Amino acid sequence: MIKSSAFVAACMLSAQLCAAQNPPAPAKQSPAIDCTWLTVDTTAKTATFQLTSGLTQLNGGLNFNGFNDGKLTLTVPTSWTVVLRFTNKDANLPHSAEVVDTTKPMPAGPVDPPAIPRAMTTRLMQGHGAGESDSVRFVATKPGSYLIFCAVPGHGLAGMWIRFKVSPTEKRPTLTTTAS
Repeated sequence: MIKSSAFVAACMLSAQLCAAQNPPAPAKQSPAIDCTWLTVDTTAKTATFQLTSGLTQLNGGLNFNGFNDGKLTLTVPTSWTVVLRFTNKDANLPHSAEVVDTTKPMPAGPVDPPAIPRAMTTRLMQGHGAGESDSVRFVATKPGSYLIFCAVPGHGLAGMWIRFKVSPTEKRPTLTTTAS
């Protein structure tokens, strides 16, 4: 028993030394995709996406899930129900979310109506404050390419948007990084 206890203590000490000698890598501009952000119910044909504004300080907090300028893409099959569980983690700014067409130039604020009926949070213009949340539920009826865009005036223009695709060929929802 004494030998095994000494061995465990030596291993723990060596693990602490290894950790001290190998500091964590510096944070990247955008985080990796967290697999818990998207849950899929194939029976009910429902995709639930945890949409978090201001998850990191990237772009001054003007990001969704730590991504800005379309560097994250949510793709769902046509006719699937989409649930966006929106939460604002930005301690400094209010945010909202709206599905809009990929138009040029980008809108400066809310678009009426959204590109897909009911595909928007409440309080589009003024946004939701730190820690507030909203739930959005809609059916992805129109195949095409869209943006999930912060409709608080100026936020989308500053890069607070990700891509949203409704695909007639995909069989399952996906979440992928996108080249800018």
